[in-house]
Amino acid sequence: MNLTSLTITQTHQGLLKKKFSALELAKAYLRRIEKEDKKICSFLTVFKQSALSQAKITDDLILQNRKIPLLAGIPCAIKDNILVKGKRCTAGSKILENYTASYDATSIEFLKAQGAVILGKTNLDEFGHGSSCENSAFIKTRNPHDLSKVPGGSSGGSAAAVAADLCCCALGSDTGGSIRLPASFCGVVGLKPTYGAVSRYGLIAMASSLDQIGPLAKNAEDAKIVFQAISGKDPFDSTSVELDKKIHPVKCRFAAISRTAKLFNRVKIGIPKEYFVKGMNPKVEKIVRNAIKKYEEMGMKIEEISLPHTEYALAAYYLIMASEVSANLARYDGIRFGSSKTNSGINPFGKLRVDGERSRTIKNLLDVYLQTRGEGFGEEVRRRIMLGTYTLSAGYYEAYYLRAQKIRTLIKQDFDKAFQKIDVILTPASPVPAFGLGEKTTDPLAMYLSDIFMVAANLAGLPALSMPCGKIGKLPVGLQIIGKPFNEETILETGKILEN
Repeated sequence: MNLTSLTITQTHQGLLKKKFSALELAKAYLRRIEKEDKKICSFLTVFKQSALSQAKITDDLILQNRKIPLLAGIPCAIKDNILVKGKRCTAGSKILENYTASYDATSIEFLKAQGAVILGKTNLDEFGHGSSCENSAFIKTRNPHDLSKVPGGSSGGSAAAVAADLCCCALGSDTGGSIRLPASFCGVVGLKPTYGAVSRYGLIAMASSLDQIGPLAKNAEDAKIVFQAISGKDPFDSTSVELDKKIHPVKCRFAAISRTAKLFNRVKIGIPKEYFVKGMNPKVEKIVRNAIKKYEEMGMKIEEISLPHTEYALAAYYLIMASEVSANLARYDGIRFGSSKTNSGINPFGKLRVDGERSRTIKNLLDVYLQTRGEGFGEEVRRRIMLGTYTLSAGYYEAYYLRAQKIRTLIKQDFDKAFQKIDVILTPASPVPAFGLGEKTTDPLAMYLSDIFMVAANLAGLPALSMPCGKIGKLPVGLQIIGKPFNEETILETGKILEN
């Protein structure tokens, strides 16, 4: 039996029936990581000893005939911008190269409460700034389906690890497609929950009004299991919401779809004309339209809709996101946070060792800030900080940031209007399949366009799912399913239908 290819449900049943132990399972994944990840580079850190210890706890509970949760003993990976107590958390940046988390993120607390086995931390674009997982300060992650291609970003390490069977499931974060794009490129399921459905406490902030933690998994059912485990109200995050689990799943229109085919004709699917744009890869469009046709053949009603402000979504997103980035990253000043090379035990006024080879004279506090941030931040991070600072500056705030927020309101209103007559919206996840390593690194605008179908859901705070719906050669193609606020159950059930 290939233990690393099993889903969460299959693994859980195998543990209960004692076909294998949690320790055997963890060791199988650790062996596979050691063998396969040298070429994929999805993990930044592997927690071998603590993973084996966590697995043993599950085995002990099973031996005592104790009831165990669905995620007990399940090996998972965590994007390296989510805090795990006592473990290094770099956010893919040199400025946090030696930072150790002093507490667990709430989502990690929930996973640990279920007995999940945390295998390690996965690679990402620095602070989540990127769409290819090439902007990490440490390694470049490769797509398991084709090692010459990118896995997507910024949660590329998590998506690649799931796709390569290096973990059973993973957590990522999504600010403008950072779960869904790598899920699409790597052929796995990725869920961006509704804003507020999952606590952001313990997530290293990128853009606070857009960020959401969510699962990457082998199928929609696994994504649902992880989402239910990590969702809910958290007193440490005032934006989090208590999901009414008595009402939310049961009254969902899709709850019985898989059992009763008669309900298919009650479901209305919206297809926004603005998402099938000129310049889109024709093979991607054909595969996505074939997936939509399958839903229609099952009896679901397909209706073309319009989201007229979609064309402004990408510009509004990059203005709002960069503005929040410039504020959130101001804390990395070389005093409270920073790598040991730039701030560990130094006298701010004197000689400062920067890279182990040269030293510079620090004359004032500004020099500490400039040098720390200049050396610690990568090119893309600096670009976004400068863009955001400019956008928020006197004389430009009203012209850029304020107008972008007004566009955001109009985009949300477009979705609200559409959802008055339809249940879910189907779109391509990306206009292209995974592109080549290095192909877009010299052209930031071309890289930003990778997110063109993703960012609107973040701006409107809506749940969105990326599902594999076909392949172009070896490369997967993703279908995006967008739902009403807090209707994760709806889009997950829609995804299950496509899987089946």
